[in-house]
Amino acid sequence: MKRLLIAAGGGGDAITAAMVHTALYGADSPALVLTYAWERLVVDPVPGPRSVRDFTGIDRVAPEVDLITPATTPRSPAGSLLPRLSGELGPRLGLLDPYDGVAGLARRIRAAARWCATDRVDLVDVGGDIVARGDEQTLRSPLGDALAVAACAEAGLATTVYIAGPGLDNEVPLPELLPRIGPADFALRADHTSVVDRVFDWHPSEASALLVAAARGIRGVCGTRDAPRPIPLDDAAGGVHRLSLERVLALNPLARRLAGTTTLAEAEAASRAVCGFSEIARERRRATGSLAGPDDGHASGPDDQDVDSVWARFAAWEHDTLAEGIAYVTTRRILEELALTGDRAHALLDTLRAAPRTRSAAPLWRLAGT
Repeated sequence: MKRLLIAAGGGGDAITAAMVHTALYGADSPALVLTYAWERLVVDPVPGPRSVRDFTGIDRVAPEVDLITPATTPRSPAGSLLPRLSGELGPRLGLLDPYDGVAGLARRIRAAARWCATDRVDLVDVGGDIVARGDEQTLRSPLGDALAVAACAEAGLATTVYIAGPGLDNEVPLPELLPRIGPADFALRADHTSVVDRVFDWHPSEASALLVAAARGIRGVCGTRDAPRPIPLDDAAGGVHRLSLERVLALNPLARRLAGTTTLAEAEAASRAVCGFSEIARERRRATGSLAGPDDGHASGPDDQDVDSVWARFAAWEHDTLAEGIAYVTTRRILEELALTGDRAHALLDTLRAAPRTRSAAPLWRLAGT
């Protein structure tokens, strides 16, 4: 038997699912994590989630059970970090393809359960947008989570929902989120993070990086990219909250609205009706340049910057960031706010790694003077 987990929103949720699996069952327990290939424009220049047809080298181990392996490759121009992630996480990764709506996802979940020889599902979300009402001003990406909730309900399998790191995704404000999810069931510890030790050297997920930092005992205020407010890393930030699927359905109107959908277009329409927007439409606008921002994936700085000038720009930026009361930052915030890519990005990170150990707060960076 393999444990079956679902990464509710894709991307960083797959990383979080691996840590929750370790905490619940042990790192050596066989498991399959189903996840979307929906990695936003910073990784994938094509808007929206990827389907099975967008990859070559997928390992179909059973009907509608498609595994991502290190040999899997996204078809150009699409991009995906899932093949590399599959080689570094303990659990195997299976693809959730949402193009047939909730009905298609439910079929895939039931097929995966048969392949795993289990009748139970653990649905994992980092941050808490899985219980969004849809009207939160800071909500950005509710659709993947809501589709997963609706699909688990339609699949008819016993499902437990785990919300790790409440508020770390900066989507549902903590004062609104905490009454919905209740007290933490347990907290992630530093030893639960060893399964993702090397991931953040190259993966841009911020919410899961913050979760790792919290589990490792890092405390203070952290700044992330393109966020309305900094995030406090306190004892509650590493907590994992256990909810029933019925409770989550009652809290999430979009998940209820998605029931019975058979296409992704129908799911988009449901999101517009409940939340007032479609995140896929936002990605389409970003991809065409009409919604410029850090997610366009094409940030770049002056071509003539040498290491010293890059460091000088970082020092000035660090001074201003410290003035905001921020003690820690993510790699992604540094690189996007300084518009660094390629060799310049690597040069700055190498300089930071060579700096005194006081800067080391993996997978975050501690700002000087804190």
